[in-house]
Amino acid sequence: MLEWLKQPGFFGTHATLGADISQLMATLFTGLFIIGWLQARRRQADAHHWLMLGGMVTMVVFFTNYYLFRQLGVLAVEGKEGFGGSQDLYDHVFIPLLTLHILLVIIGLVMAVYMIVLGFRAQTFDQGRRRLGDVTLLTSWGKIGKIFGGITAVILLLFASRVASAGFSLRKLMVYLGLLLLIAIVFSVEITIQRIWPNAERRHRVLGRFTMIIYCVLFVTGSVTYTMLYILYPGKIG
Repeated sequence: MLEWLKQPGFFGTHATLGADISQLMATLFTGLFIIGWLQARRRQADAHHWLMLGGMVTMVVFFTNYYLFRQLGVLAVEGKEGFGGSQDLYDHVFIPLLTLHILLVIIGLVMAVYMIVLGFRAQTFDQGRRRLGDVTLLTSWGKIGKIFGGITAVILLLFASRVASAGFSLRKLMVYLGLLLLIAIVFSVEITIQRIWPNAERRHRVLGRFTMIIYCVLFVTGSVTYTMLYILYPGKIG
């Protein structure tokens, strides 16, 4: 799989196939999110729900399988060797931009999972029409503990089944532990945020705007990094 991703890309730049797939998927995700957000502004709740849900689920699966486990796709370079620009440009522009992008990827993953869950919890139906519920939405630590315990048990069973069939791998263990950490962070976000915005409708709207900003900035930083790495300053890229 890794060797296949290292083949020349399809955009005609110096990028690898993996980097071009990454950039294409980021464009599709961002487009879906923007269209979904516009549908929400037009009170088209059903269209907004399915566009955002589809985009977020696809993004989480893609990030999990590609960004986290395939060395960050477009950013997979072996130090300065993969960047053809000057050392100053690398140290003061590229690396800070890369760091910001990685941080936004982590935040974007957390918010994607959280907004999926919040979307289902905050929605209500009025005469068959989907809308946000004007209700207080709170979750206790006890309930979170039970849910997290159940999810942990399922993940450990999946890991045990993989070990039984393919043998133990530290990389696999890190993947499953990373998934558990992501879920734990989402629950921590829920406990913190519900104190600030207990109202379901208000919370969904505020966090929806914040998440949209994250996605748009994430797309811009990824696109600029792609341009610098594979168009303006290509280095020794396999």
